[in-house]
This record gives sequence, C-alpha cells and structure tokens, in this order.
Amino acid sequence: MMDKGFNFKNSYIDLPDIFYTLVSPSKVPDPKLVILNNKLIEELGLKLDELQCEDGLAILSGNKAPKGAVTLAQAYAGHQFGNFTMLGDGRAILLGEHVTDEGNRFDIQLKGSGRTPYSRGGDGKASLGPMIREYIISEAMNGIGIPTVRSLSVVTTGEEVYRETRLPGAVLTRVASSHIRVGTFQYARGLNDIQDLKALADYTLERHYKDGIKEKNPYVYLLKEVIKKQATLISKWQLVGFIHGVMNTDNMTISGETIDYGPCAFMDTYNPETVFSSIDKYGRYSYENQPSMAEWDLARFAETLLPLLHDDMNEAIKIAQEAVSEFHNLYTKQWLSGMRKKLGLFNEEEADKNLIEGLLTIMKKYSADYTNTFRALTINKYEDTEIIDKEDFNQWINLWKERQSRQDEKEEAVLNLMKNNNPAVIPRNHRVEEALDYAVNKGDYSVLEKLLEVLSEPYSYSKEQEEYRAVKTKVNYRTFCGT
Repeated sequence: MMDKGFNFKNSYIDLPDIFYTLVSPSKVPDPKLVILNNKLIEELGLKLDELQCEDGLAILSGNKAPKGAVTLAQAYAGHQFGNFTMLGDGRAILLGEHVTDEGNRFDIQLKGSGRTPYSRGGDGKASLGPMIREYIISEAMNGIGIPTVRSLSVVTTGEEVYRETRLPGAVLTRVASSHIRVGTFQYARGLNDIQDLKALADYTLERHYKDGIKEKNPYVYLLKEVIKKQATLISKWQLVGFIHGVMNTDNMTISGETIDYGPCAFMDTYNPETVFSSIDKYGRYSYENQPSMAEWDLARFAETLLPLLHDDMNEAIKIAQEAVSEFHNLYTKQWLSGMRKKLGLFNEEEADKNLIEGLLTIMKKYSADYTNTFRALTINKYEDTEIIDKEDFNQWINLWKERQSRQDEKEEAVLNLMKNNNPAVIPRNHRVEEALDYAVNKGDYSVLEKLLEVLSEPYSYSKEQEEYRAVKTKVNYRTFCGT
C-alpha cells in the first residue's frame, strides 16, 4: 500500500452491500504509460512525479493499490435499447473517492482492470484503441465545456486481449463526480427493498444535492434536480453536434455528467438522423432523438422513486409525471439560449426559433458541415462553407444580420459571444482514427498528443487549429463499444 498524493475516502461502502462487491484489479505483466493528464493531476492536487514513477505506474495499472483505497465493482441495472437487464461494472473497478483540499470528491476508477462478478462471461479487459478513444473524446468534451467524466491516464498492460483479433491491452483511469446512474436506482427498485432504495437516494442527496436534504420531500427535489441537470447536458450535446450512441439508462449519471464514450462521435455533415453506433440498427439514439431518449430515461428514473415521492401511489405517479413533463421545456429553453449565443444574439425575440431552424434546414438541404458553418458565421468567412453560393443561405444571412442589428451590443461583443460558443475544432472522426492508428499499430503517440493539445482550447481560433478543421471525404462512419 502506497501513498501517491491520493486522499481516499470510501463513502460508497457505507451503502447496503447489495450495491457493490469488493474485488481487486487483475495484475498485469508489463505496464507502460501511454499518456498522463497533467492538467487534471494539478486540478486534483495529485503529484505528477510520483504518478510517473514505477510505483505510480503500478497504481494506474491496477498492480498496487494506493493508501486508503477500498476497491469494488458497483452493481446497477439498465434499459439497454429498451430492454431491462441487471448489470454492473463488468470491466471497471472503483479505487475509492479522492477528496481534494477544497473538499471536492471524485471517484477514481480503473476501466479494463479485469473480471468482476458482473462481467457476465467477459474477460473484464480493455484494448488500447477504445481506451485512447475515451480519453480523446472525454477531454475534448471537457475543453468544450460539457459536463463529463474525465480521463487521468492510459496504461498498456503488456498483454493481449481477444476481440475479432488480438489487440494490445490497456487500462484507463477515469475520474467522475460519481458513478451513480439511473441504472443504480433501477437496480435498487428491482430488488424491491424500499429501505435500500431510500439509502441510495439519501446517499445521492448527500453527495450531489445537499440543499435538497432540508426540503419537505427531498426525493421530489432529487428528481427535479436530476431532470434539470440532464436538460442542460443534452442541450449542450445538441449545440455542438455530439452524438452519444448508447443512451441506455445505465449510461445516464445522476450527477449530470456525460459517461461511457464507446460508440460516440461528433457530427460532421449536419443531418438530424445521424447515427454512429454500429449496434444502433434503427436509429433509437440518433442525433435528433437524443432529447426524447433522455426524457424516456428520466421517466424510468422517476418510476424508481415512486415509493419515496408519496405514500399514495396515484399521487406519486402524478408528481413524477409532472416533473418529467418539465424536461422538454427546460431542454428547449437551454437549447434556444445556446443557439442565440452561437448566432451572437444577446436579447430574445419570438421569431428567433424560426431564424435558427431556417439555418438548420439550409444546412441539412446542402449537407453543410455543422461545426465549420458556425465557425464561418463567427469570423465572417462564409466562403469556408459549402453553401456560400446558395441563394437561400444568402437570404438567411440578410435576415440574421438584420436581427443582430436590433440589439445594443457592439460588434466586438457579438464576436466574443460567438467565439465563446462555437468551437473552432472538434475531435473530427478521421483525426481520431488517425491518432488511434498511429498509437495502436505504430506505437507512435505524437499524433495523439498533438490532437489533444489542439482540442484542449477549442475556442482559441488559433492558426494551429486550421488543419484540424478540415473535413474528410464523407463516409458511412461507424463506432464500436470495444467490448
């Protein structure tokens, strides 16, 4: 047991033991550091030099536990593509909760660290490509300003894992406000023990929503706050063209952070029907369906809380329905506000929604690139779009400029508002694949490091970003979960 700057507490083990199983990470033969997140290390108050040394590498690979760690796999359930299943951490092990000097608490979890009782026949391992991919996307999301789990490190294990072919094994160290999911509540409700459900709800309030503890009914407060968090999160996804790919209830966090970067990607060509996940055959989790799927997941969350919302079941159902019905209004308000910012609009007019939808209709009609179109509008370089010579686009530009003229803010303020809300770069699919190819097949991490550097400041509009905004020839891009 070694102390490398971590300050572990283990409040999760105070829950009833149905919610977890104590388990140790699998030992690996030859761990080697691929990448370490220096900025996150600083934010967490950890010690860079001690994580870079041999003992630190042993911690990040699962070979040794840091002082105070109580390693466990969490149990949860979930609706996966609409089908309910009892689940759990099949290839992830929680080391504990690191508490910073400021009192902030973060789960530190090893992903790809071996079998657990919830592995369901799997090997519990992970291959290098998907772990690097999660690192790239999660850190890109953080750079954009979207609530997300973070990636602390990727370590190769010196062993191979078997999928369709032999692949190099790896472990990702993941950092989150917590890993409590809608599926965690579904697990508790499925076991039909109201005391266990109440224990989980009380724990969640204490950890994430302390203000609700004083409320007349803290569980109604919990439901409403989670709905608010998710409305904000999904609106942020939509505003930058992010497609999650697997919005199952076990992938919806109670904290409101994005989790599980398997079959996900950012949209290039604007098309609301875009699907990236290879397993989403019918478009359940397409870009345009993400808000409604979030509402569906939240309805499942509300169902789990019914026994706590009111003693009378009919009244409890009414409370739940009213709360969930607010999601659409909350989401739409956040999305419209974000879109106004993307278009440099400080005030509100009733016709703004028509103006926004008019642009999106034109973008879809001419297969315009989502990110580059808003970038071009921001810096007044319309020639950078595929639709510069389209009459309806130029008509829209005139309407937009006229709309901007009906506000008091000066041109510089408008430019800054748009720059701060329109990322100049995103993790383009071909750039992500390029980084993965160099890292996995050639052992060259320089392409990955450069990509991460560019993605860390997506609003800088720097010269270094120019080459990263290019769109590759359109292909039917697909992503995979890596299991």
